[in-house]
Amino acid sequence: MKLLSRGFFWSFIALFALVGQARADDYSKTIELFKNAGESADFFQKSYAYAVFPTIGKAGLGIGGAGGTGRVYEKGNYVGDVSMSQISVGFQAGGQAYSQIVFLQDKRAFDEFTSGEFAFGAGVGAIAITASASASAGTTGATAAASGGKRDATTTGNYYKGMAVFTIAKGGLMYEASLAGQKYSYKPRKK
Repeated sequence: MKLLSRGFFWSFIALFALVGQARADDYSKTIELFKNAGESADFFQKSYAYAVFPTIGKAGLGIGGAGGTGRVYEKGNYVGDVSMSQISVGFQAGGQAYSQIVFLQDKRAFDEFTSGEFAFGAGVGAIAITASASASAGTTGATAAASGGKRDATTTGNYYKGMAVFTIAKGGLMYEASLAGQKYSYKPRKK
């Protein structure tokens, strides 16, 4: 068991090392992927703002965690940086990397999300855009609907309290039936 725990620890560290700092071109590439994937494309036209995370790393073995950094765009303009962290407890094993976008329907949702510290409860899920995204793509670990590939997926999504979350799996495998919530920390862009 001790060897298993040590292996998990180093796997977890390696996964987060891969996440690293996202480059500016990573943001534009990730936005382009979401613009070309299923219904998430429509949200760019009907949302007031959005937060994009090129890579979120996630790993777990009984207790898990996830994290990544992103940028917030208001009416298409980069206005600040955001970090996401998540801790989960329950049946889970493996590691995964995925891209995520959070669409903010209106100014009220934008103000709430950018208030400094914002958290999604364990009951809020994400729409997985590719079939490989699997059950762990959501913020709850619940199974999410998925089909197609990154560029031709068909998805359905709606706002929940002014926010809609979509994910695209990048790699890894995670089995999960756990409770988790995501916490976001926002910092305005320095001018």
